[in-house]
Amino acid sequence: MEYFGTFLQSVSLGLDTALLPVNLFYCFVGVLVGTLVGVLPGIGTLAALSLVFPLTFHLPATTALIMLSGIWYGTLYGGSVASVLLNVPGTPSTVVICIEGYPMAKQGRAGVALFMSAVASFFGATSGIVMTMLLSPYFVSYGLSFGAAEYFSLMLLGLVAASTIGTGAPLKSFAMVLLGLILGTVGMDIFTGQSRMTFGIMPLRDGISLVALAMGVFGVSEVIASVRTVRGGEVDRSSVKLRAMIPTREDIRRSWLPMIRGTGIGSFFGILPGTGPTVASFMAYAIEKKVTRHPERFGKGAIEGIAAPESANNAADQTAFIPTMTLGIPGSPTMAIMLGAMMIQGIAPGPMMMSSHPDLFWGLIMSFWIGNIMLLLLNIPLIGIWVRLLTIPYHLLYPAILMFICIGVYSVNNDSFDVWVVLFFGAVGYAMRLADLPSAPLLLGFVLGPLVEENFRRAMILARGEPATFIERPISGTIMTITFLLLAWGVWRTARGRRANGMSARV
Repeated sequence: MEYFGTFLQSVSLGLDTALLPVNLFYCFVGVLVGTLVGVLPGIGTLAALSLVFPLTFHLPATTALIMLSGIWYGTLYGGSVASVLLNVPGTPSTVVICIEGYPMAKQGRAGVALFMSAVASFFGATSGIVMTMLLSPYFVSYGLSFGAAEYFSLMLLGLVAASTIGTGAPLKSFAMVLLGLILGTVGMDIFTGQSRMTFGIMPLRDGISLVALAMGVFGVSEVIASVRTVRGGEVDRSSVKLRAMIPTREDIRRSWLPMIRGTGIGSFFGILPGTGPTVASFMAYAIEKKVTRHPERFGKGAIEGIAAPESANNAADQTAFIPTMTLGIPGSPTMAIMLGAMMIQGIAPGPMMMSSHPDLFWGLIMSFWIGNIMLLLLNIPLIGIWVRLLTIPYHLLYPAILMFICIGVYSVNNDSFDVWVVLFFGAVGYAMRLADLPSAPLLLGFVLGPLVEENFRRAMILARGEPATFIERPISGTIMTITFLLLAWGVWRTARGRRANGMSARV
């Protein structure tokens, strides 16, 4: 009963914080911007967060995180619009929605697809919020027993998982993690005060700006890559009128079980480091295709292929906050930006956050409920407006995006050097795209780099230079074993892929 009473008090505190007028306003701004960004192909969640990131410096910490979170989960609601209507995914996690959504649109059922997408998104998100509320205290109780060695091991696990789990070549992802770690060490040594890799450039003594790197690698490179590929499209507006959105009883019957399964899958993958909503949505779709009695319907407009991935990616969105806030370990590049926002605001995410900043912790969680209700009410009546936005030629949009990026990065420190940094990393990000190098592990490595170094050196000082401390401590040793197994699996997967490619080339 005591735990239940404390839980109710925490929820009440969170509601009081989330319902403050300023927090309600910025929650609405966040979900509106997130939906708009999700609808427009070629921008992406990370680019949007990077663009808005400088604005959060002038807001209270709780308000800033509520707005960034609204953008984060708002993009998934909007991302399905372009996927269904144009067969162009607004975000990576909505790629799988194209498979079933676009055939439904060609059948004149785009309204039903978008309606069920919004309902599945809301169902998955609310279930993920419940999981976050229930599981976070348990993560905190375990996190309080963590020392420097455990934190280093856990961060190392997150970096290796980001390299080996998901799509793409593991060795390329691992190389990008290492590059991110190197970039994260530029500036003053946290223990000795010595300058490292600044090459005599004074602004680099404070390190590379997270905002400039994120805006360049994800924002500018996204625009460069999209200029020649994204076009305004023709959309059948009659298929997205309110009357055309009402699903049949058969649609509802075929959707509710996939939504439950997708929510479970998304909640699991959201907590795991290195996975997130993209992996969750593809996994949910693959499982639905396996368990169905009519696999021939898939690829031709099966409603299950929309309900399951949408509930999965939104559930993963919410549960991704659990390790980020309770342990300070971001499981995805988006959560790395959220972690950076907390650190810039002077808040240290970790086991003590729930007790030292209960208004922020529970206020942020309760704002998820409010934001998702706003999204549900926004998305269905505003679909007509999103349809009109999709017809705007992209060459009219990207100059404005670049202008806001430059203004945003300059406003952080009022230093023109940061503008040159964002342009440099824009070129680097585009080159990485051409070389098929993933950019998400780079950001994870950059954000976690200083934390990994700090905890490693602190653990070595406490152990008097004995590296066996990472194996001898039970929790740290278990995590290091899992890390080693993941790394070995990634190397084996790469070697097997090369061997298969060599055999196919000979054939």
